[in-house]
Amino acid sequence: MMMNRSSAVFRRVRSATAHTRLYSSRRGLRMGHLAPEKFHGVLRKPTAGTVLRDFHPATAVGSRMSVPNFFSSEVEYVTVVMPALSPTMESGTIAEWSKQPGEEIAAGDVLCQVETDKATMAFEMQDDAVLAKQLVPAGDESINIGTAVAITVDDMAAYEAFLAADAAGEISIDANDGPAAGGAVDEVETTTGTVSSEAAMIASTRTVADEFLLTPAARHMSESKGLDVRGLAGTGKGGRITKGDVIHAINEGVTLPLLASSSAPSVAAVTSPAPSVSSTPAATSAPAPPAATMMDLPPAECTSGAGYSDSPASGMRKVIASRLTQSKAEAPHAYVSIEARLDPIMKLRKTLKEGDVNVSVNDLIIRCAGLALRDVPEANASWDAKTQSVVTNPNVDISVAVATPTGLMTPIVTGVDGKGLGEINGAVRDLATRARDGKLMPEEYQGGSFTISNLGMFGVSEFSAIINMPQACIMAVGGGERRLVQKKDEEGLSIETVMTARLSCDSRVVDSAVAAQFLQAFQGYMEQPKLTVL
Repeated sequence: MMMNRSSAVFRRVRSATAHTRLYSSRRGLRMGHLAPEKFHGVLRKPTAGTVLRDFHPATAVGSRMSVPNFFSSEVEYVTVVMPALSPTMESGTIAEWSKQPGEEIAAGDVLCQVETDKATMAFEMQDDAVLAKQLVPAGDESINIGTAVAITVDDMAAYEAFLAADAAGEISIDANDGPAAGGAVDEVETTTGTVSSEAAMIASTRTVADEFLLTPAARHMSESKGLDVRGLAGTGKGGRITKGDVIHAINEGVTLPLLASSSAPSVAAVTSPAPSVSSTPAATSAPAPPAATMMDLPPAECTSGAGYSDSPASGMRKVIASRLTQSKAEAPHAYVSIEARLDPIMKLRKTLKEGDVNVSVNDLIIRCAGLALRDVPEANASWDAKTQSVVTNPNVDISVAVATPTGLMTPIVTGVDGKGLGEINGAVRDLATRARDGKLMPEEYQGGSFTISNLGMFGVSEFSAIINMPQACIMAVGGGERRLVQKKDEEGLSIETVMTARLSCDSRVVDSAVAAQFLQAFQGYMEQPKLTVL
């Protein structure tokens, strides 16, 4: 992936000495008033009255702005920021630095390996440069797009000048380069106290009840940060405070009071049965037993000696959790199952193997699903959230779930209905290998019109899968089981291998009738596999 031109930001470090002012006045150059932000980004140009000698707008094209170096006290360098290596990427993790400070980089060389939401990808440089400084260590998670990650210079002479300027404290990264990962949210100035008068005035304009003032996400963030956010002006309906309001307040440096810790609730008094009536005066005046209160118990100690460790979730795992949670919350899932005999498939595999054609059961399942989608195009559709409409996909592109060390990926086998079994086998092998090695390109795992998840090889008989939005269907395939079944078109029973396929479908796009039609077509191809080779 080539580095975008907007991934590099130009900076200048100057010493406004008397010699500099004299030199600029003799040359007719107005430079003393220039601020570094005048050169922030490759698309910005000096404003009127700040034109440098020999500077032309055309020289600003590229990842580095070409500006004459008039004085030895000036250092030109480029700030490299975290790029968007995929359309869905919001943040990334630098898995490994391929270059170290002081090393020369040629155009096309890999600067670092970036772990995105789907794969680990190479971040290639577009221009020749020398790496001057790494701003983010390898392994630092959740680096937002646009955050400065490195500084480069033109050559070794500029690198030496940069080191001297950096040691003198003349190098600083502007806030426009993007916030540091997690810095704005984690470092919060807090004070104890009550809601201010301004917050009270805000509260008087709300129409939402106090118990519903915070959205669930805002309440979770408030409790996890230990901050009382009830004094914020909510942007939700009726003045309700959302998670976005809390994040905005924290990033803006709003001082928030600490959340008061709630005291342990007392337990109701434990009453005993009333004593029998006695004529003794002492019995009638006996004091009631004191109320029992909840006591803090000491933490339980592990005596088994078994150790444990907490493993932090990777960036990919966090994205997978977020996407699946969104799918389960937004897409109304419906489930339809069907059973298919596998013995005809196994016989076809044996016949093909005798002809030196090796295909797996999964390849045949993909082929049968592709043909069924061709026959029932209503199932080969997706949901467009922007237009709130159903979009029928013109191509049968099936995403195949592949387990990788970092999480589940879904590389795409394109045009399945037009591919033979040999082509499908080769495509699946290649995609699965590169998915496990983290070498897939974004277009190879983003998109698709239908997903198949097969856990039969792990001994799973049947399961339900979560829809891979914006797709409308995902088929969960279980393993074969030997069962006593009724013979088709014949009387009597026989023992055959039967597989269960369960379709999870988005009811906004595919209703149960369409799901049943698709599964019926899929079953037909599975039990008459000769149709798949025609």
